[in-house]
Amino acid sequence: MSPDPFIPAAAPDEPLALYVHWPFCVSKCPYCDFNSHVRAEIDSDAWRAALLSDLAHEASLSGGRPLSSIFFGGGTPSLMPPDIVEALIDAATRHWRPTSDIEITLEANPSSVEAARFADLAAAGVNRVSLGLQALEDEALHFLGRAHDVREGLAALDVAQSVFGRVNFDLIYARPGQSLADWESELARGLSFGTDHLSLYQLTIEPGTRFATLVARGELNPADPDHAADLYERTQAMTAAAGIPAYEISNHARPGQESRHNLTYWRYGDYVGIGPGAHGRRDGLATLRHRKPENWMNAVARNGHGLQSEDPLDGHDRAREALLMGLRLGEGVELERIARMSRMAVEALVDAEAVTRLGGHGLVRREGQRLRIEPAGMLLLDAILPEIVAV
Repeated sequence: MSPDPFIPAAAPDEPLALYVHWPFCVSKCPYCDFNSHVRAEIDSDAWRAALLSDLAHEASLSGGRPLSSIFFGGGTPSLMPPDIVEALIDAATRHWRPTSDIEITLEANPSSVEAARFADLAAAGVNRVSLGLQALEDEALHFLGRAHDVREGLAALDVAQSVFGRVNFDLIYARPGQSLADWESELARGLSFGTDHLSLYQLTIEPGTRFATLVARGELNPADPDHAADLYERTQAMTAAAGIPAYEISNHARPGQESRHNLTYWRYGDYVGIGPGAHGRRDGLATLRHRKPENWMNAVARNGHGLQSEDPLDGHDRAREALLMGLRLGEGVELERIARMSRMAVEALVDAEAVTRLGGHGLVRREGQRLRIEPAGMLLLDAILPEIVAV
C-alpha cells in the first residue's frame, strides 16, 4: 500500500492539547538550548494582546474540538503576569470545549519571587506545576547556572505542594564527577518529597550551548557513557521501588498521574502551539511560529498570528514521527493505528528482521500489533530507533 499524500483531518471529537510559549528568562542556563531569551523589560499589555491574537487564529481553524490540556512552557512561564495566564485560559476554554478533567500545567522556576505568585496562578486556573529544581546540591546548582539554592528550591516546592493538586519537579543527573552513590542519595531525597511525578534527565551537551563550548575547549568532561548507563539503571530501579516507575524514557509517575499533555505528544495526537517558536501538529499540518520574540510580535501585528510555516505532512512523515515519539513510551505503539493514520501498510512501518534480531537480545518486544522498547533497550534508544523504524 503506498502512502496517500492527503491525510484526512482529525475527527472533530478527538481532543487536542494547547501549548503556550513564554520565551523570557532571568538568565540563560549553560545547558539550555530551548527558545529562551533575556530581556531587560517587556510590554505585558502588548504580549497579552499578541498571545490572544495568536490563540484566536488557531481557534478559528480548530475551534470547537475538545481540549484536554494546556501547557505553559518556556522560557520561564512563572514570570508571566497571572492575569495573562488567566486571560489565555479563559480564551482557550471559550474557543474549545474543555474536558471535565482538563490538565493545565505551568513550568516554574523555584525562586521565592515566582513562588509568591503560585496562589494567583492557581486562582487563574493552573492545576499542575512543573518545578525546575534541577539538583538538590548547591554546588551542582551553581554549575548548572541556576539562580536558586537548595533551600529556596525546597521552599518553593513546599508552596507548590500546598497550592496545586499535582506537582512535578525536574532533576538533572549524570553531571561531571557525580558518583553512583552521590546520585542514589540525591534521588532518594527527591523521592522522599512525595510528588506523584518526576522528570529525571541525564545531562546532555547540546550544540550552541555554553557547555558545548566548554567541552570543545577541553574545559568540561561529560560523564562516561558506561557510568551514565549505570546511573540510568539505578534510577529505574529506585523509582520503580518507590511506586513511580518510568512511563517514558525520562518521566516517572504513579499510575494515573502521568502528564496528559506530554502523552498527547508521545501518542501523536493533535496539539496547537502558540507563542515564539512554538510547534504544532494540526489536522495533518506541521505548524511553526517565528522563533525570535520580536519577529513573532511583528508577524502577529502584520498578520494576526505568529505563523512562520504551515507544512502538510504526508504518510511517511506522520508514520515516522508517530514511531519516533511513541517508542519513547513504556507502552510503545500500536502499529495498526499508525498504519491507519498514515495510510501505509503495517509491514512498511518497521524492519521486521531488525525487530526480531533485537528482540532476541531482549531489547525490543512485539506482541501482535503492539511494539515497544524493553527497559534494557531504553538505554540504547537512539541506536535502536534507526534500525527498526523503516519509514
